[in-house]
Amino acid sequence: MDQIKVGVIGVGARGICYAAGLLCWRHDTVVTYVCDLYEDRCLWAVEDVQRKNGNTPKWTFNYKELIESPDVEVVIVGSAWENHVPAVAYAMECGKPVAFEVGGAYSIDDCWKLVNTYEKTGVHCMMLENCCYDEYELAALRMVREGLFGKVVHCEGGYHHDIRDEICEGEERRHYRLRNYKNRNCENYPTHSLGPICKILDVNRGNRMVKLTSMASPAWGLNEYARNHDNIPAELQTYPFKQGDIVKTMIQCAHGETICLTLDTSLPGPYPRDLGIRGTKGFFDRFTNSVVINDGDRLNYDAIREQYLHPIRYAFENKSAPGFSYDDTCQYQMHWDIDWLVLDAFFTSLHDNDVPPIDTYDSAAWMAISPLSEISIANGSMPVDIPDFTRGLWTCRTEKNTGFYALDK
Repeated sequence: MDQIKVGVIGVGARGICYAAGLLCWRHDTVVTYVCDLYEDRCLWAVEDVQRKNGNTPKWTFNYKELIESPDVEVVIVGSAWENHVPAVAYAMECGKPVAFEVGGAYSIDDCWKLVNTYEKTGVHCMMLENCCYDEYELAALRMVREGLFGKVVHCEGGYHHDIRDEICEGEERRHYRLRNYKNRNCENYPTHSLGPICKILDVNRGNRMVKLTSMASPAWGLNEYARNHDNIPAELQTYPFKQGDIVKTMIQCAHGETICLTLDTSLPGPYPRDLGIRGTKGFFDRFTNSVVINDGDRLNYDAIREQYLHPIRYAFENKSAPGFSYDDTCQYQMHWDIDWLVLDAFFTSLHDNDVPPIDTYDSAAWMAISPLSEISIANGSMPVDIPDFTRGLWTCRTEKNTGFYALDK
């Protein structure tokens, strides 16, 4: 099979993992074009790809030039959050399948732009939400599908990640998080937890999120960190950051289920990515590694891991996944397993001419939490309605991925 010509927009920390990492380790892809705002990043990516694959990608500062190029058949967007929707929508308009890194939207209009563009062009986009393919999330999904927790009543998840250094050194690192923490106050990174939960609760396929309310603490932790570290630029040492240290968002679904999301990125602490499921017959708690199924005793997940390991993870661990084989050297990349799986899910859907397992409606609904939480916080935690991006089709949608990487029933 001919190799798919891929262009990568944004080759910073995440984009370079695709351009000079996962895409170079695949046998069905070749990186032909890279784009970034910074010349050194582009040159670094070109040199790295050339060293690993032998081909020399073109590079540009203009993402539209990359998308329009006949040397690009598929687009990967790994740039700053605010460029996701413009670049993704333009790729769809040009008839090119596109996958993009995680992050929240900046407005509901952004989310509708993705949906409207798909409905006009028939070209889907896919958010590369790698946590949907983590072992724990897939095991929980399997247990829910098998009815082991009974009726699911409540799910919760959190992004607990102390990134104060990354935020405050944003200018030096050329990282987009700094400008967001200076100017916004919202659930800015919802999808690591929300994506798997939405699949568990059948959101957009028999269920949907209908309203939310969000509450944020002050930015005391981030402000104190900036004041007490001499390596932080003077301007930031006294800057009143807007993004709260802790943001709690409660979401209600059409059938009454509730979801609680926590953003916790500017206080000291470990990195547990929570996933909690509460049902009428049991629960799943990743934080404590504990499970109760069928009204039974409390178990350690490790004790039942082999029994409930999802087929996707089993195939991955045994190198028998239906996609293209990977080079063992990619194991040296951070969280390479879930990155490889979500990227393979995207390319497998292209090879099979199938709907991506995380489609445009999923991407829009998950990204919408950021601007809606911002509205809620700004208005005293007022409840805010969540749009139905399927325009009513959530009750009877049949369009879904049917392949090995499917996440829906």
